[in-house]
Amino acid sequence: MMEFRRIKGLPPYVFADIEALKLAARRAGRDVIDLGFGNPDLPSPPVAVEKLVEAARNPRNHRYSASRGIPKLRQAIAALYRRRFGVELDLDTEVVTTIGAKEGLSHLMWVLLGPGDSALVPSPSYPIHIYAPLFAGAEVRQVRLGDGREPADPLSASEAFFGNLMESWESAWPKPKVIVISFPHNPTTACVDLEWMKRLVAFAHEHETVLVHDFAYADISFDGYDPPSILQVPGAKDVAVELYTLTKSFSMAGWRVGFMVGNSQVVAALTKLKSYLDYGTFQPIQIAAIVAMNEAPEYPREINAVYRGRRDALCDGLNRIGWSVAPPLGTMFVWAPIPEPYKEMGSLEFASYLVSEAEVATSPGVGFGPGGDGHVRFALIENEQRIGQAVRNLRRTLTKLQ
Repeated sequence: MMEFRRIKGLPPYVFADIEALKLAARRAGRDVIDLGFGNPDLPSPPVAVEKLVEAARNPRNHRYSASRGIPKLRQAIAALYRRRFGVELDLDTEVVTTIGAKEGLSHLMWVLLGPGDSALVPSPSYPIHIYAPLFAGAEVRQVRLGDGREPADPLSASEAFFGNLMESWESAWPKPKVIVISFPHNPTTACVDLEWMKRLVAFAHEHETVLVHDFAYADISFDGYDPPSILQVPGAKDVAVELYTLTKSFSMAGWRVGFMVGNSQVVAALTKLKSYLDYGTFQPIQIAAIVAMNEAPEYPREINAVYRGRRDALCDGLNRIGWSVAPPLGTMFVWAPIPEPYKEMGSLEFASYLVSEAEVATSPGVGFGPGGDGHVRFALIENEQRIGQAVRNLRRTLTKLQ
């Protein structure tokens, strides 16, 4: 019997259970509305698509590219950070291109951590945040993101999380080398402000730890909230790196274009590792990504407006039928506590029930770690009409709410 040590400890992928139920229902002719997998349905910028076609026709672009990203692509992300956040980046020492944020984060853990090391990671969390340190052989200490209550103020959960981080740090031995954060947060949609980031950067300076901020939802925010880049904090480059991706901001999920920016030593380390592992994203995609950032800088606002309409349609609809949810300040998700009459089911059984009985697919919170089991996550990946239909289906099914 073969043994695969690196994946032996991985739990069953609970999202696969919901996917199987959804596919079985659809094969039986049922119209399941998929609000589960966070796969953006909106088109990429037309100008980027046109440039991709043009660049792909040029045979010179069919050769190997550079694993760190071509210079003009790194220049484009530096320009975006200057324009969007007022942050100056040296494209040669503080920027490396990644094949999406997941690849960048996973390989980053290889250079930051090893056996005997540990990392602090929020719980619940996007799965790769938990498992990337484990793949590197390190120990993961999951830190409760909130205090277990539904916060009245969308920013208030960050206070509980900061306190929990401090407690976890004090009790840990050896001391964690890395703290992984991601705000706006997937799946919980929790947000922080710049003052919160300043406190964390000060803590990292004092304790000589590396901060890794996955900034996947940098441009998806509502109601006047503006997500801060950790690099806006003076001195953050001494202790922090940030992952930015075109996946959600420019609706370019399948293109796999991301960046890690910040601390030059960490950037150099990841660049060196990647030079052994890959030749970068297909060069026509890199060229098209340059055009997206430089020639369609307002596209994230257009995307954001669509998600805002969908958020309002879903949250207003759920609240009307008696399922109390707070509208998020950021991300393309709604993190919904399981209604009290159904709470004892747990998130996997409840999500399965919604597929089978309401023909609505969600993500069970337990798939994001044990801290998420009291919730399901809705992804805003259907139009407002389909979301309205999903709410009507839920109203017919969740009779205990009426």
